[in-house]
Amino acid sequence: MNKRVCVFASSSEKVAKCYFKAAQNLGELLAQAGYEIVYGGSSLGLMWACTGTAIKKGAKVYGVMPEKLYNMGVATDNDVELTVTKCMRSRKAKMDEMSDAVIALPGGFGTLEELSEMIVQKQLGYNNKPIVILNTNGFYDKLADFFETIISQNFGRGRHREIYYIARTPDEAIEYIKNYTPETLEVTKEDIYVK
Repeated sequence: MNKRVCVFASSSEKVAKCYFKAAQNLGELLAQAGYEIVYGGSSLGLMWACTGTAIKKGAKVYGVMPEKLYNMGVATDNDVELTVTKCMRSRKAKMDEMSDAVIALPGGFGTLEELSEMIVQKQLGYNNKPIVILNTNGFYDKLADFFETIISQNFGRGRHREIYYIARTPDEAIEYIKNYTPETLEVTKEDIYVK
């Protein structure tokens, strides 16, 4: 079982209510399934909607926040074991190191960067974690289309679709992680350098 799930998500308070509802639902389901959570440490947006709900339901939560953001006063002090890092790069490395699985909720450029890095890490064989994209309200439809463009125009391989899983609901995301069986990754030059 993947014990600790890293959650990437928006810190915006202004997104539609349907995103908050799905984030809260995910937090509740993670807690019920016995998962611990790693997240960005914020007390705002979908990040906190998910993890705050999980804490209320008994989950252990770890926050990781770069010093610059921490000094802005957006970190939570509510039952979160917080690690402050030097920068965003070290934050992502720490979150990766601490987690066994990844779920990307809807988010902005930061979420997209975090998700992209995890996909590339898996593509190159540096990790073999389940990576789930939670497509609430069709938020990631165009990103999924773009991924297909990458593959159809030979910037990636068809097998790269297996790196990530697009879930429509929090329940589907949890089920995927629960049932995930890592395959032995044998990354070859041909896998990386498409000829």
